[in-house]
Amino acid sequence: MKNVSQEIQDMSIKSLESTLHKLSNAYNSMTEKGANTTLVKQRRNSVKVGLESLKDAWGRGDFFYDRENILTSKDILRGIMPSIEKQIAKAKEGSSQKTLNERRLIAIKLAIESLENRLK
Repeated sequence: MKNVSQEIQDMSIKSLESTLHKLSNAYNSMTEKGANTTLVKQRRNSVKVGLESLKDAWGRGDFFYDRENILTSKDILRGIMPSIEKQIAKAKEGSSQKTLNERRLIAIKLAIESLENRLK
């Protein structure tokens, strides 16, 4: 994996932790309401795999997922990117929402790169 500054590493981990927390809350809320949770569950699990892959790549954790989980997570994370890119395009320049989504996009791209490196 390419060299990434400590600042970007910290920002990416915080961003994915925040995303994981939000997806976990959404999953719990939807479960209570009896709504279909398939997509949220897949995204939550994929963000978790990506986060753990980054933490392991940067010496901050362990990674214990198999090839199938890595492939699935990578594909799901790729599928999330277009909606984040649309949100960035719609957000006002300098807004906190734009900054948050830009950081989230960077973190997801790094997570995908980290997962791809595990498949080599």
